[in-house]
Amino acid sequence: MTDFATKPLPASRDVLAPDGSEVRILLALSGGGMAHFSLPAGKVSRAVRHRTVEEIWYVLAGRGQMWRRQDGREDVADLGPGDCLTIPVGTAFQFRAAADTAFSAVAVTMPPWPGAAEAEFVGGIWAAGA
Repeated sequence: MTDFATKPLPASRDVLAPDGSEVRILLALSGGGMAHFSLPAGKVSRAVRHRTVEEIWYVLAGRGQMWRRQDGREDVADLGPGDCLTIPVGTAFQFRAAADTAFSAVAVTMPPWPGAAEAEFVGGIWAAGA
């Protein structure tokens, strides 16, 4: 039997994700894990593709855009608080924060995040870091 768990959002980042976003690790169970991601105003993540995990993101604050590409399909979604999106396994993606506001979201990773080797760098549509 799994114990109950409760955890507040950490005050500072736990790690820097391979894509360059700040990550505050939340909780996980056998089927998935949750984390809080943030990107400062005007910043752009590195484009990556996950090898074995899929994610669902929910935007908490700020504005930004998410680019996704898989099997010849491409999409750029405008994002703001309350928006939710999926990143299926094998999807290349990159996100950026609006110039005037930081971007933050929570994401569920299924299965739980296995480590930094999970993310494979790919070509994106924006210059990372910017």
